[in-house]
Parts: sequence; C-alpha cells; structure tokens
Amino acid sequence: MLVSAAAAAAGCSFFYPPTPIKPNCVGISFTKANVHIHPKINGFSSQSDKRNSYFSRRCNPPPSEVAAAVEVHGGIGILDFFAGVNIFVTGATGLLGKVVVEKILRSTSVGKVYLLIKAKDKEAAFDRLNCEILNSELFACLKEKYGNSFGAFVKAKVIAVVGDICEPKLGMDYESIEAIRKDVNVIIHSAACTTFNERYDLIVDTNVIAPQRLMRFAKTCNKLQLFTHISTAYVTERREGVILEEPLMMGGEDGKLDVADEISLILKSSINTIDATNFFKKLGQHRSEMLGWSTTYQLSKAMGEMCVNEIRGDVPLLIIRPASISSCYSEPIPGWIQGMRVMDPVIVSYGKGMIPALYADPHVPFDIIPVDLVANMTIAAIAKHGNTHATMAQPTIYHAASSLQNPLTFFDAFEYLYEYFKEAPLIEGANISRVKFFDDFEEFSKCLRGEIMRHYGANGDRKMVRQCNAKATYVEQLCKMYEFAGFLKPRYHTSNTQKLIEQMSKEEQLNFQVDIRNINWKKYLQEIHVPGLRKYVTN
Repeated sequence: MLVSAAAAAAGCSFFYPPTPIKPNCVGISFTKANVHIHPKINGFSSQSDKRNSYFSRRCNPPPSEVAAAVEVHGGIGILDFFAGVNIFVTGATGLLGKVVVEKILRSTSVGKVYLLIKAKDKEAAFDRLNCEILNSELFACLKEKYGNSFGAFVKAKVIAVVGDICEPKLGMDYESIEAIRKDVNVIIHSAACTTFNERYDLIVDTNVIAPQRLMRFAKTCNKLQLFTHISTAYVTERREGVILEEPLMMGGEDGKLDVADEISLILKSSINTIDATNFFKKLGQHRSEMLGWSTTYQLSKAMGEMCVNEIRGDVPLLIIRPASISSCYSEPIPGWIQGMRVMDPVIVSYGKGMIPALYADPHVPFDIIPVDLVANMTIAAIAKHGNTHATMAQPTIYHAASSLQNPLTFFDAFEYLYEYFKEAPLIEGANISRVKFFDDFEEFSKCLRGEIMRHYGANGDRKMVRQCNAKATYVEQLCKMYEFAGFLKPRYHTSNTQKLIEQMSKEEQLNFQVDIRNINWKKYLQEIHVPGLRKYVTN
C-alpha cells in the first residue's frame, strides 16, 4: 500500500523538541587536591550556511553557558570516580570507542588508559594509535587544550597494547597481561564486528567468543570494579511494544537459542567447505531468521550478551545498548563521524536522488542517537556503578535510544532531509522529491523502478535501462537490509538513563550531556548530521 506524504502528514504530527543544548567543551586543570572546571571562551562564527554553521563551534560553549569557574560537588561524582582510575579499552579505533576515550582524556583526571590495538608488533600498534586515534580530527580539541604538552600528556596517560580479542590470552604478551591485571579498575569492551550479514563463523568468533575470553581475563584482574559491555538495542528487535532495560535470558524467550549448538554447527560446517564465504553468509542469514533476528549481527550481539552474563561470576557488569549511533551532536566537534552508520547509506542515496520511494512505515521512529550522548551515558554510568563497591545480582542495562523520550518518525526525518537536499543535493542536478512510503515490497519496487526510469529517460535505451535497473536493485537491497529499522516494532524504555540524569549535578549534566530530549531533530539533521556526512564521509 502506498502512503503519500500528505496522507502520512494527516496521521503523523510534527514534533519539535526544545532548542538543543549548545556545544560545550571545557578545559580542565588538575591539582593533587581538587579538580576545577574552567569554561573556554573563544567566540563563534556568525556563518549561517547550513552545511557549515555548527562546525565553527568546535570546543566553544555559547555565552549563556559561560560562568565563573566552579568546583564540582555532589551529583554522581564522575570526576571523583575517574581521578586516577586505570581503564582497559577494546575497540578504541572504532566510532564509539574513540569518542569515549577522547572524552575521558579531555574531561577527567583518569590514570592510565590501556588501548588494545590489533597489530603485528609494538611499533605497528604505536603507528595505529597515532594515525587512527590521536591524529584524528576528533582529538583536535584535546590538542588545543594541552598545546605543546599534548605529546607528554599522551605519553603519561595512553598505553598501546598489542593484542587481538580473537586470539588466546587476547593476543597480549606476558608483560602486558601482568601490567593490566595489576592496574586496571574498569574494562570497556567496545570492539565488535558490526557488518550486518558477515560470515557466521567470523562474526560469532568476534561478537560471541571474544567477549567470553575478555570476561575470563577480567576475572583475574586484581582491582577490577566494573566490566562495561557495549551491545546494541537491536538484540531485542523482534519483540513488540515497550522493551524494558532487562538482561537477555540464555536460550532466548522461546528457548530455541543454544549458543553451544550454534558454535558446534559452525565447527562442523567448517569441514570440506569449498566456497566458505558464501556458505557461512547464507548459514548466518538462515540461522538468524530461524531464531528470530533479522541479521547475523543482531543475533551474535544477543548471544554475546547472554554469554558474558552467564560466565561473569561476581564481576559487576554494565551493558550499554545503543540504537542507531549517529554523528556527534555537540562535542568535541558537531557532525564528526567515522564512516557511514546504520541508516546513513539510505540518507546518502536519497541525497543523490536515488530514493523516490521507501520501503518503510512513515510512523515508525527513526531511532538514532548521537555518538557523544552515548559516550557520555557510558562514562556517567561507569562512574555511578563503579562507585558502588557491591556485587550486582543482575547486570545493569542502559538503552541509549530516542524512540520513547524524543521520537523522530521516518516521515518527519525525510521531510527534514527533503528540505535540506532540495537546496543542496549531494549530486548536482539530482532529482530530489518527497519520499513515497510503501508497506508492500512489490508495490515499492514497481514505483521505485518506474520513477528512476522516468527521471533518467531510459525509453528503450538498453544501456540506460541497465544503469537504471542497477540503481533500483541497489536501493532495493538497502531497503531489505534496513527493513528491521523501517518497520521497527519495539520502543526502548530508558528509565535507567532518566534516573542517571536525575542523579547528576547541574555541572555534570552540562559537561556530560546525556538527555536525548534536548535535541531538535530538524536542526540536528539539517545543520549537524548531514553536513557531517558531507565533510567526513562523502567529501
């Protein structure tokens, strides 16, 4: 059934959240006795071009937020907790891991930060640390803060550890293992394979077996206060209604999922497999659909959660479940992003005039959340639960999602994108029209192909017909891949996040922005996210 933009508007009211909190980046000076926050005042550019307007605000708070230096008291005690704490991080070269590390280094007096980096030797690990992490534009604010002493600061704080989560002993040498066991207080496991339909054997190795390996290592650490596991909200994507922040049960709701059986199936299938890549991709897709998940990624992350909880013993476990992570909202650089995230290929294709129709429900939430809010939530939650000094009977779950607290529907999202790309398409002369929504794939495909053929004037030209069919096939594949998002049934409850916000002091709420309700989605998409995609991804 076709749902026109006008019909969608009739049943889908526009939602304009309050004006967002402005970008904020504070300089922090440390003494042995206390911690003081000093807002930096550098002013703003008055440039109003929607593609650049937010980029000029890097590291600078608006005048309304500038106040005299204040000493932090009360709240969760984020700064107090992180003072001198030693952290072990996996996945620091990825999007979320990188933002978490940057924020901790810039905003706290953390002790040592051990980063597990996949490399052949220490020299190669150091090169990756510099090239992929420290030299990233994301760290420009931190460099600005420390100036000429940046190198000395990094040398004192950051330790690159050669390793691989998929190897025995995490691929680390004896010296590294002993140092981390002796020092580390918090583990943040952010490393994962995020390819939706990766080979089943490879994605299970990375997302299911590797987290167990890390948890077993964590149980040998002398001073460990908290294990933080980065998961995804979509581990429950086939459920309906409001999803509470509760741990997954081993075996799944219907008892069909047996992790040991899945691993055994993979091992047995490895024998005499000629076309391994094709075989294991099909196997993963088959097992996912059979067990109730849309992709091997979501299935593997669900199994990973179950296993980590099952073997943790008395290790306190914190699980963060983000929905679709998107570009930075305010800090350290609005719009900064690394690669295209979940729905970005669809946004980019629309900006090129390739998506006149979409296989999605216009009333379903376009559940995205900026990466800096996820990083801040992770840091604040670590401080809260790492401070308890008590064994958790159950792991604590945090949903990082917008579907309940500040919903942005597919219809509203594509209205905002239409307004933006109509003025500034990604390709000159691209045919940007309002999206027509379909809930029937055959009707969607017929409309899509007809619109593309009409726009490019195929009219019997065989070469042009082939090109148009190729474009249409690509869009169809995109829509099939993201079908779970376009018809998303669950809505993710965020009660733990709301409790976290209530317990944070005003200074903590300002310096570690977590509240998704502060985001104006129209402004975010048009002035931050899409310009960020243009600058950091599509060039």
